[in-house]
Amino acid sequence: MTNDTNSPIIQHSSLFQPRNRRLLAIAGGLLLLAAMTFVIVAVSRNTTIFPVTINGKIGYINRAGKVVIPPQFLDAGRFEDGLAPVLAGNTWGYIDKDGKLDIAPQFDVADPFSDGRALVGMQGKFGYIGKNGTFVINPQYIGAGRFSGNRAPVSVNGQWGYIDRDGKFAINPQFEEAGNFSDGLALVRMGGRYGYIDRDGKIAINPQFESAGEFSDGLGLVRVGGKYGYVDKSGKMRINPQFETAGEFSDGRARVGYANRFGYIDTGGKMVINPQFDRAGEFEHGLAPVWMGNRQGYVNRDGKYIWMPTA
Repeated sequence: MTNDTNSPIIQHSSLFQPRNRRLLAIAGGLLLLAAMTFVIVAVSRNTTIFPVTINGKIGYINRAGKVVIPPQFLDAGRFEDGLAPVLAGNTWGYIDKDGKLDIAPQFDVADPFSDGRALVGMQGKFGYIGKNGTFVINPQYIGAGRFSGNRAPVSVNGQWGYIDRDGKFAINPQFEEAGNFSDGLALVRMGGRYGYIDRDGKIAINPQFESAGEFSDGLGLVRVGGKYGYVDKSGKMRINPQFETAGEFSDGRARVGYANRFGYIDTGGKMVINPQFDRAGEFEHGLAPVWMGNRQGYVNRDGKYIWMPTA
């Protein structure tokens, strides 16, 4: 989906926020994709391609800005394990790096692959498929997230826990909300506040934040007193809360917002790309999607365009 989450569905916006979104967004009891408008697509570390919108359709470019998959999709997600989810008509399927359909469109929603599993939804329930397109965990959850480190968050009877790749509970349902594991920690909500657990389900950082995001580059995004900052894995504040809006770190950069303009900081909190964009996504493989109005482009880590904004 050309929106600014890493995935076209079910989880993960930038923030776990009670009202709107960045980790997992809960809507009507379902975990739905939050909407920050971007998706980065990676075929591999060496052959990375990125989605772009051209004349209202989505295709893919390489790092040099050359179109490698012609624009043809209504929506699309990032490549993982050689496949990417795409919206064809009213349903989602998966294409290979040549742009050919590998898994026929059939799902109401579809996430990129992770740990050899892809989260998909049908008729309001979520399950997981393997790379051959068949279900390995049948649709049964009213909310779910992606696999990471053999753990995926799922919602059962109004509480969240974590299953393993076989669909067995590794951490029993007990949380009000639960996010994906990243950097060895996962975001959870208890008593209306957000903190972090480890892979065994033990509290690593006590629930205390108004909202929060996934850990990346050793830092976790948190909101305190209505402003966003970043903590380390001990829970110590490393970048003081000061931003009106902010995103998670990736490739040593995090998007931050002032007065409805977005720029990027480094892991020391220094502004390295001045706020100038109407919207901005996360860096991945050295590039980040940015928007001027409804036109999307890509910049490198120095803030230079490699693809000028197009609509």
